[in-house]
Amino acid sequence: MVSDADVLEVTRQLGRPARGILEVAARCVCGRPVVVKTTPRLEDGTPFPTLFYLTQTAATAAVSTLEASGFMVEMQQRLAEDDQIRAGYLLAHRSYLAERDQIEVVPELNDFSAGGMPIRVKCLHALVAHSLAKGEGSNPIGDLALEALDWSIKVCSCN
Repeated sequence: MVSDADVLEVTRQLGRPARGILEVAARCVCGRPVVVKTTPRLEDGTPFPTLFYLTQTAATAAVSTLEASGFMVEMQQRLAEDDQIRAGYLLAHRSYLAERDQIEVVPELNDFSAGGMPIRVKCLHALVAHSLAKGEGSNPIGDLALEALDWSIKVCSCN
């Protein structure tokens, strides 16, 4: 269950109306939402593959900076070379799909998770959100990105 206050805070964070929120999946130490879990299909019928959505302004800015630094290229290379990361990323993909399908099966999203899983590193925002929502070990690329960030969920940077 998501509260009206959470929806208002996410709306403020995004600068647009929040859509399809099922629950807050991760919170800042101050209690404000950082990641929301969303419906696989929005109210207007649009498929929405991003089950875990990073919303907090400082977190999204830090991830954008990391993306711009070339980190995704580095992670794509590690994914190609490291069997353990590749296996963990595939498990993250399968887990993501299973959790989303428990909410609603959306045929248009069949085998499509988020962030490029399981073969590409496409969107660190989605991968970091997945790691924050499900915890360390749930997504190896999201975990590595969290380690590389100059932002932490353990230090409030809400504004």
